[in-house]
Amino acid sequence: MTILGATFTPDHPPERLLGAARAAEEAGVAELWLWEDCFQNGGIAAAAAALAVTTRLRVGIGILPVPFRNVALCAMEIATLRRMFGERAIAGIGHGVQDWMTQVGERAASPLTLLREYTSALRALLHGETVTTNGRYVRLDAVRLDWPLDPPPSLLIGATGPKTLALAGELADGTILSGGTTPDGLRAAKRHIAATREHEIVLYLAAATGPTAAERLRRHREQWGEDALAVIGEPAEIAAAIREYADAGATTVVVEPLYGSDIEEHVRFVGEQLQPLVG
Repeated sequence: MTILGATFTPDHPPERLLGAARAAEEAGVAELWLWEDCFQNGGIAAAAAALAVTTRLRVGIGILPVPFRNVALCAMEIATLRRMFGERAIAGIGHGVQDWMTQVGERAASPLTLLREYTSALRALLHGETVTTNGRYVRLDAVRLDWPLDPPPSLLIGATGPKTLALAGELADGTILSGGTTPDGLRAAKRHIAATREHEIVLYLAAATGPTAAERLRRHREQWGEDALAVIGEPAEIAAAIREYADAGATTVVVEPLYGSDIEEHVRFVGEQLQPLVG
């Protein structure tokens, strides 16, 4: 069965997150996903806050840009969330937007090499191993978490290009796909991932219903481009689109609000109207 989630997009100020998280849980939403976009809401702080004010809601970070954080710090933060909140805390990592990485002085000459080294070290740390490595970007000397995890958490990679998708299939437990992915694009991505073991596929889908949906779509495309993929219509139409992604292989579909949407109204729509239709 495909999991249905909702997105708290970072165009909403952080003080709106607590109410949105509570509303999502009350509405029966299974997962609330956060973005760590520059220079908006910090992913770890936001996830910890959302988890702290809920009891059942799972909270995913999709994604943490790896150039931002030393891998040992990232392992400490993920482990802390998991020790406090268990499987409700979900972590995804990725390249980050390269223009933003340039702005903060952390753009890697080879993002794929960085992601490979980082993922390998992070996964080992989260599995309780002592890690020594002297890579091009990641250098650790006998680093081990004092508070290891049992069982270790799933680790997801945000990916779009074929090489990063293949890396996700090789090293990660799941892949996070962007909201511009079509069902055919999802099928193609799975071929690049080519995972030989169980592998999660998390996909973002922008959607809206109601009398203002067309206007919100216009504003959304003004913000993100005329080709920005989104589904508007009655709940049954949006649910049908979600099922199409599920049939194509998505294990989680995260419904993203259109730009300018009320976030609490959005999460309630996902939980109260879409969830019963998706099953």
